[in-house]
Order: sequence, then structure tokens, then C-alpha cells
Amino acid sequence: MTKKILIIEDNVDIARLVMVNLRSKQMQVAHAADGSVGLKMAQTGGYDLVILDLMLPGMDGLDICRSLRNNKVFTPVLMLTARTSELDRVLGLEVGADDYLTKPFSVPELVARVNAILRRSDQYQIIAAQQDDAPLLLGELCVDPDKRRVLLGDDVIELTAREFDLLWHFASHPDRVFTRSQLLDSVWGYGHAGYEHTVNSHINRLRAKIEIDPAKPQYVITVWGVGYKFSGKQLAQGAG
Repeated sequence: MTKKILIIEDNVDIARLVMVNLRSKQMQVAHAADGSVGLKMAQTGGYDLVILDLMLPGMDGLDICRSLRNNKVFTPVLMLTARTSELDRVLGLEVGADDYLTKPFSVPELVARVNAILRRSDQYQIIAAQQDDAPLLLGELCVDPDKRRVLLGDDVIELTAREFDLLWHFASHPDRVFTRSQLLDSVWGYGHAGYEHTVNSHINRLRAKIEIDPAKPQYVITVWGVGYKFSGKQLAQGAG
């Protein structure tokens, strides 16, 4: 199936370069040069990926990404920016971007990252289909991959897109230990060398939302010197 890509980029030369190369890979590509227009297109266009510039007229990339996630639009986002500080890169990931590429970038790297994100998105859809979209019961937690909703008892837990993906990845592999690098590759969809602290911050926020006592987690367990795992005991309790 042909993938639909939306490019929100006010630099016409960069937008044209990206469009030409993605179309050469048999992808269907649309373009918006204004942030507000791009947001409307992203919300209604049924795209498989949004390539999003950070600095835009009308509305900046961070606000666009944040608005999409707050409105339950989980289309993958690849953020482009001329900014090079670590804080800017982390902010993009923190608000729900799936990957981050700084300008100037090489076309082969851009295409590789686009393909990696699309593959990861397809894999999550396959996993959800294999689960028959049935909610997964994990102790007091109920994780619904179809509605991308999490309940803790009777309470709805508001997770960001990345927090949900992280929880779903853990819960789909109970008791398997993942290193931070493995989680970056599996959940973020591309190797983010040097960004292991991003995993830590996401896990801390996830624990704050799903654990009764985040200091003594029952679900997401630290395996000292290695990484993290999801407790299989919770899966067994949910099945019981």
C-alpha cells in the first residue's frame, strides 16, 4: 500500500528536495508551508507520517506535535530543525515526535529514518491485529491497543503517544529485560545514540502515572546494570 506523507516545511527548497526523493520511493507526498495549515492537514488527511519543521510561520513544530498528541492523533512524526542543541532535540522527542533530524541532513539518512518509522508503525499494527485488538489485562491495568487507552482500575490514565508505545512494548514482552539502547531502537524506531536518558525520563513519567508507589514499582522493574522489564506477575494476575 502506498504510504501518504505530509511535509510541513516553510523552506521551499528543502520541501521540494524531500518530496522528490520520497516520491521516487513511490510514496504519496503533500506539502504545507504554514504551521496552522499543516496542523489542519495532519488532523484530517489520514497520513502515515508527518515530516515536521520546528520553526514555522503560523504555529511552530513543537506546538503542532503537542496539539496532535493532545487530540489523540498518533500519526508518526519526524521532526526537522536547524537547531542543534541537545535540549531542542530532547524537547521534540518529549512532546511526542518519533524521530529528530537536524539540518543540514543527507537525503539517504532522511529516507532511512522515514522507512524505519514506517516499518515500526506497521509492526505495531501487526502486533495489535495478532492480539485481535483485545485489551491486555495487567493486574489493575487495562491496556487497549485499539483505542490506545489505559485504565488503572476505573480511572483513565492519560499517556502520551510515546508513553503508550513504551508501555505496550513492555507489556507485550513480559519478563524480558531490555537495555536502554534496545528500547530506543524498538519503541522510537531508530537508533538514537546518546539519548538513553530519554528512556529514563519516559519511564519515570510512566511510573508516576501507573504505579501506586513509583519508588517501589510493581509493573516496570529496573534490572540493575542492564535495563528494565515488565513484571510477568502482573500479566498473570490480569489473566486470573
